[in-house]
Formats: sequence, C-alpha cells, structure tokens
Amino acid sequence: MAVIRGGTRVGRSFRPDFLLVRQNLKDAGEDYKKLLLALKFGGVPSINNLNAIFNFQDKPWVFGFLVQLQRRLGKENFPLIEQTFYPDHREMITFSRFPIVVKIGHAHGGLGKVKVENLNDFQDMASVVAVANTYCTVEPYIDSKYDIHVQKIGNNYKAFMRKSISGCWKTNTGSAMLEQISMPERYKMWVDEVSELFGGLDICALEVVVGKDGREYIIEVNDSALTLLGDTQEEDRRHIADLVSSRMQAICRPKTPPPNEEPVPPPVGPRGILGSLTSLTRDITDTPPPSAASDAPSLSNIGRRDSQASQSSTVSSAPSTGRLPDPPPRPFQRQGSQSQSLVEDTEDTMKNLRKTFAGIFGDM
Repeated sequence: MAVIRGGTRVGRSFRPDFLLVRQNLKDAGEDYKKLLLALKFGGVPSINNLNAIFNFQDKPWVFGFLVQLQRRLGKENFPLIEQTFYPDHREMITFSRFPIVVKIGHAHGGLGKVKVENLNDFQDMASVVAVANTYCTVEPYIDSKYDIHVQKIGNNYKAFMRKSISGCWKTNTGSAMLEQISMPERYKMWVDEVSELFGGLDICALEVVVGKDGREYIIEVNDSALTLLGDTQEEDRRHIADLVSSRMQAICRPKTPPPNEEPVPPPVGPRGILGSLTSLTRDITDTPPPSAASDAPSLSNIGRRDSQASQSSTVSSAPSTGRLPDPPPRPFQRQGSQSQSLVEDTEDTMKNLRKTFAGIFGDM
C-alpha cells in the first residue's frame, strides 16, 4: 500500500483477509494485472471472485461468452448485438455496411470508440489500430432512442433509462436524463444468466441500447466496477456493504473445533485426582434410578467392587496385623428401596475413597 508522507512515497505492507474490487483491472493506460496475480497467489477471497475479474480484462473475451449464451438461449431471448473481431490492422480491409462503431482495444467510459461513416474512414481507422498495436471490434451503429442500464447487486435488481440531451451519439458520455424504471421479467432473466458466468458474478450490470424502431440490443456487460447511477447510490452502497459483510461472515469466520474432540485431561496431582473422582461420584448420585429390578444389584456390586479395589491398593500402608475388614453385608431389599440403596452405596464408596487418599497423601 503506497502512502505519501511529506512528499516521500512510503510503502506499507499488510495481509488482507477479504477484497472488494470496485475499479477496472485494465483501462486505457492502466493495467493492474500484476496486483491481481499477487492476490491470487495469496489466496485472498474477493467480490467479484478473482477468476471473474481476470476474465474481464479484455472485452472481446467477455463478448465471446455472451455469444455462447445467445446460442443457448436464442437470439430472441437474448438480443446480443452483432460484432466482428479483428486481431490486428492487417485484417481490416473492408466492411460490408456503414455506419459502424469501431472499438479499439480495451477501454471504458467512451474511450477508444469511433463512429465510422464510410470505407475511407474505415481504412484510416486501420492505420490508427496499427499505431496502437492492438485488436479492435466493429459493430453496427444503432441510432438509439435511449439506453438501459440493468444492474444486479446480490439479490437486488434495478433498471435505469438514460437518454442523452447533449446530442452526442455516445449515450454514456455528456449530459443525459436519467430515470429509474420498473424491472421487466426479460431484463431480470438477462442479468441472471450473465451473473452465472466465470463462477458467478455477485455484482454485474448489462448495457442495452434501444433503437428508434424499438428494438433492444445488448452491447456489453460490466463487472463489480460498474457505475452506480441515480438517487439510489447510497442505497446501492449499503447493498454492496451488506453483501461483503455476509460473505466475510461465511468465509473469514474462525473455524470451530470438531464436536468429537477428546476432552482435556484433569490436572496432575492429588487434588486434581480427588476433584475428578468427586465429579464422577456426583454424576453417579445424580443418575436417575433404573427402571428394571435386575439393574440394582449390578450397580450395587460396582460400588462394592470399587471399595474393595481401593482398600486393596492400601495394603502396603495399612498396619501389619491384617487387611482392613470388609463392610458388613446388607440385607435383601425390595425394588421400592433400590434408589435408597444406590445412594447409600455411593456414600460408602466416597467415604472409602477419602480414607484411602487420606492414608496415602495425609489430610487435605
């Protein structure tokens, strides 16, 4: 990132998490392809996606995809203007009909576009293309009544009618009268089909020219570098901000650990062991009584078995007179008193565990 401080250019480096592209990758005298390659190399997510932005660096390339779209939908459903491509000036020998519009290279804002009336002027334009050392496209000139700007930002659609009042044949330059119009279903279908190109265009716009005979011609498509028009520019900026925010929430949110991750082991030490045992016995106490009568003896035996195991582990620290006496046997109980028996066995187990660890580690 270039920063000017005191007339000195200072470079500052940073790592972006997300990118919003609102300018053309390539224009007359400008080419930011190297920066795009750097962002792609770093895997930076963006709106529109970097693959789509790379594809928009040459208009004939985009127009080729529009031709394929017209072949699939039909000329009536997708009225794309006819266009001829010349790779260099050597192919520009003649043309069949005039007037025409010659578009030299890749540029925006009406730059590089010339209206040609006859064959002599066309040959003169060929010499200009030779000096520019680039390609050009030729399309028939449409005596336009007005043009239509159809834009899509996320799921928001708008259409504007623009009519030149300065007398210039380029309706997108000079003074013009702008009016927002309703969105016909065919306009929505056109921009939806275009938004599927190049892996999906989150922001795009179509430029449509309407002739004086009422016929409509799709002349080009713009990506996220589209120009916001009318009195709803602030609203459109909010739509773009919401789109970026939602996409960042989906892509840039930190990953949560998987649910089946193993629990953290308890801390090492006598108090850590006693704490884990206390929580274990508390879970056993909070467990509801079993519904079947055959489960009670097995749980009681588990408590007695744990008590005997803890007692046998303290043989080395007990007096040499003999082992600790076994607890007295409990009388047979009915099914209704099983819950009380389970609680008493749990308390006995906890008391035995405390005595055992008191003998080993001392009073705590």
